[in-house]
Amino acid sequence: MEKGDKVSVLDDAISGVVTAVNGDEVTIVTADGFELDFLKKELIVMDGSLSRKKLSQMDVSSIISEKEHKKPGKTVRIKPKERSLPPMEVDLHINQLVPKTRGMDNYEMLTLQLDTAKRQLDFAISKRIQKVVFIHGVGEGVLRTELEYLFNRYENVKFYDADYQKYGRGATEVYIFQNVRSE
Repeated sequence: MEKGDKVSVLDDAISGVVTAVNGDEVTIVTADGFELDFLKKELIVMDGSLSRKKLSQMDVSSIISEKEHKKPGKTVRIKPKERSLPPMEVDLHINQLVPKTRGMDNYEMLTLQLDTAKRQLDFAISKRIQKVVFIHGVGEGVLRTELEYLFNRYENVKFYDADYQKYGRGATEVYIFQNVRSE
């Protein structure tokens, strides 16, 4: 797996393009622009075809002998806590959303930030992503208050301050309950 490869997540309906490979950890960017981290074993290259160059570099006999030496039934169990993915992050700082704010008043900026938050939360719900961190900054607290009002309109979410050590006071984490039944 290398930069530029199109990949799909094995256990989820997420796909994207590899932007970084760091050991066993792979960073992908989805079609919606989200940057997500996965382990190599959780991903599969989409087109699946090996180039001649890659094929010629493979030592077939070593692959066969490696398969023969592996003992069946020695799978490593991953605890549920270790399985939980890091939260999806949405940075709502206005300079992350638009290239220039000239000509925009505070109301327009706030509306854009809230529309982005709602769209990203709806995306997370549709993709069954369990945790989303909205980075809103500290400021005067107007955006944070409006976000709390938005989150309160959803029955299947709870929200709380995000990890202080990682985000400081300027972020809210939203937990999405996945198995809510609509009556």
